[in-house]
Amino acid sequence: MTNQSSKNGLNRRDFLKAGGMSTLAVTLGSTGVLALGSKAFADTATNSTSGFGGYGPLVPDPNGILDLPEGFHYKIISEEGGQLTNGGKIPGAFDGMAAFEGPNNTTILVRNHELGTSAANPVVGSKPYDPAAVGGTTALVVGANREVIKEYVTSSGTIRNCAGGATPWDTWLTCEETRSETHGYVFEVDPTQPENEMSRTPIKDMGRFSHEACAIDPATGYVYLTEDASPSYLYRFIPNDLSQKPGALQKGGKLYAAAIEAVTDPSASTFKTGQKFQIVWKELNPHLCREDAKAQGCIEFSRLEGAFFQAGVFWFDDTSAGDKKLGRVYRYFPATNTLELFYEGTDAHDMEYPDNICMTPWGDLWIAEDGSGTDRLLGITPEGKVYPFASNRLSGSELAGPTFSPDGNTLFVNIQSPGKTFAIWGPFQRRNAARAREMSYAAPSKKFAPKVSDELVQFAESQGMSILEAAAFERHGLKI
Repeated sequence: MTNQSSKNGLNRRDFLKAGGMSTLAVTLGSTGVLALGSKAFADTATNSTSGFGGYGPLVPDPNGILDLPEGFHYKIISEEGGQLTNGGKIPGAFDGMAAFEGPNNTTILVRNHELGTSAANPVVGSKPYDPAAVGGTTALVVGANREVIKEYVTSSGTIRNCAGGATPWDTWLTCEETRSETHGYVFEVDPTQPENEMSRTPIKDMGRFSHEACAIDPATGYVYLTEDASPSYLYRFIPNDLSQKPGALQKGGKLYAAAIEAVTDPSASTFKTGQKFQIVWKELNPHLCREDAKAQGCIEFSRLEGAFFQAGVFWFDDTSAGDKKLGRVYRYFPATNTLELFYEGTDAHDMEYPDNICMTPWGDLWIAEDGSGTDRLLGITPEGKVYPFASNRLSGSELAGPTFSPDGNTLFVNIQSPGKTFAIWGPFQRRNAARAREMSYAAPSKKFAPKVSDELVQFAESQGMSILEAAAFERHGLKI
């Protein structure tokens, strides 16, 4: 592990200076790049050609891997079983990912590997948290030409590193999607300090549960976390140390779960699009957080997945929720402490089983699907328009970890198995902070709302209660 261990003693500034060595560049063959033609799928022909609402119909990939709109290109920059810089094998099960600004116009990707205790291509680190576990994270230093300069292990010895989240201080929170006496935690990974003490120290106060994703409010330093279980809960972690620096989260804090005290039925299944509800945060025992959340009547979601924080709003999704079990997208406003159901899938053509999510530099919400059949990368605009951007042609393998380079010119995304990391570029819209704010406060589209009977609406109005409360009473047998 010479290429990793030699960096362990460097500080962040030294590493960034050293990280731009062009002599380590690996040149990909010309077959690694694909420019797409003009033939398109008929079912996406209604899309506009502007980035504000889509980039037009998808073009079938002649390689049968990834369909993109005309004018966009992809390059496979990393593949499972390939070679790390130190000569080891690239681990499998690519999943959540984040992109950070590196030295000399490079991008540093940190990538999860959702592996358990056995795998054909495990994460082999020099300082694992648990030698019996084969999950962990790797990093890729990608040059301006979208070629990998260096690829190395950043943490090891964890289980089912599914998703996580980037911190405002340029580290990665990798989350274990499991729960046992010694696993089910969040670990902080600094790609410039691979396999340091911090990366193998579980942040136990952030809860022992089947973690999915997390995102941080940069205004407060609070961490919001989703749980991939059924039922699942929405968590918030308030650190003792709010300095927002590497290692600060390891100093502990308090864990909470979201609840709505005014509603007797804790199930989120009664939520309707556009409704807003005041949240109460219940403090939990982090080691028994699920048990505590249930005992205190916290909101029970179907199965939470992706998370992202932008422009004052925390976004997350519930992959199999809703009247048609196609998934939902929520947003939480910390400033007003309110939760809102923003979108609900009512047609599989529009959205099916949302998983990882991210915000584009120009302010659209992008969703990676994880369902049966052909999974896509979808965009949702502030106006409520849904458009496909990519379609995975490899049957039985999900798209994961969409993230944009800091300059917004390159999208990086994974196919989980067999693992492939793509760099995608083309006529992306420019960064637009105003549009990002617009997305945060845009009214939910009625197109995605489940149907509510007129009788239920009238009953709620006559009783001075919300539709959620009325629906909860109806579920418990009250005649409306």
